[in-house]
Amino acid sequence: MNFSIDHKNPLPLHLQAENLLRTIIKDPQYAEGKFLPNEVQLAKQLAISRSTLRQALNKLVYEGLLIRKKGIGTKVAEPAISSKSKNWLSFTQEMTARGISIKNFELHVTWTIPDETVANFFDISMTKKVLKLERLRGKAEGPFVYFISYFHPRVGLTGDEDFKRPLYDILETDHMVTATLSKEEISAKAADKFIAAKLEVEPGTPLLVRKRFVYDQGERPIEYNIGYYRSDSFVYTVESRRE
Repeated sequence: MNFSIDHKNPLPLHLQAENLLRTIIKDPQYAEGKFLPNEVQLAKQLAISRSTLRQALNKLVYEGLLIRKKGIGTKVAEPAISSKSKNWLSFTQEMTARGISIKNFELHVTWTIPDETVANFFDISMTKKVLKLERLRGKAEGPFVYFISYFHPRVGLTGDEDFKRPLYDILETDHMVTATLSKEEISAKAADKFIAAKLEVEPGTPLLVRKRFVYDQGERPIEYNIGYYRSDSFVYTVESRRE
């Protein structure tokens, strides 16, 4: 298969690379488990930087279409069953739509070294600090969700913002960053001692874990968010329409 992109095309290079990768993974030889060409080789062939190519690769990795194995390579993931919801809302918007008044019980802002998962999502070095926002939220009677958010340094957050304001309003109004795309993963997990204490449940209690990968208008990653929900206080509903 001949790999190439049009450098005269006004479409950003990372989006052209992403579209090309989507075509490549449909090819039978790759769909059946063959590894993709290595990053150095493919970036050179496309005449783009490795960071541009990696941005496209990361997008497909987090969509679950590709699997990257460090030191080995990248290949097409086996098909998985998933549910998708369109027209995503922020947590505040979700609760407002349900007529629920939300209270902030705790709010912590720190600068931290990201772990490998967060660094890979942002495509940054693990030595570069990122802003970490932790919030314990719920209804007047008590908390039911503990959020941990990490933000790409490119966003420009300083940590001095008033995070009692809606988060995406802060990004858009104060930093000219518009969150336009969210991808989610839902799973179950037993509460460890730290989360159990925050949510006022016994360690080992089943929790709903909701990961959000948020992108800006250029489909660049801006936020990695994990929410730990009390399973007795929150139900996640997916509405799908067959076409």
